[in-house]
Amino acid sequence: MSEQLQRDMECEGLLECFHGLKQLDKDCYQALVSAEEALTIDEVAERVDRERSTAYRAVQRLLKAGFIQKEQINYEQGGYYHVYRPTDPSQIADDMQRMLNDWYAKMGQLIGEFEEKYDRPERAAAES
Repeated sequence: MSEQLQRDMECEGLLECFHGLKQLDKDCYQALVSAEEALTIDEVAERVDRERSTAYRAVQRLLKAGFIQKEQINYEQGGYYHVYRPTDPSQIADDMQRMLNDWYAKMGQLIGEFEEKYDRPERAAAES
């Protein structure tokens, strides 16, 4: 954690920090954000210059993290395909803020447990 606090971080670093996303995941996210309309997996793969299966795995990680949304488009003759679009940035920011608050509360609890566990009995008696 001290390394994270000491290095300069850009806002895109939050994708890695909060969700463990990789550079390809960030590239796919950027491709979806910069697109004027929702993209198929093939279109994402083309924009990041990767194989379809590789782009698909990155898109699935983004979907699981809540950074993008999937929509099913139905053909009139039957069948369907999926397109992907970025989630509203304010919703993502709210989710990250919630995660940070939860983490902060958990760390506070662990610090309290540490203090209780390793507090010397003589110091506690002296403070009484």
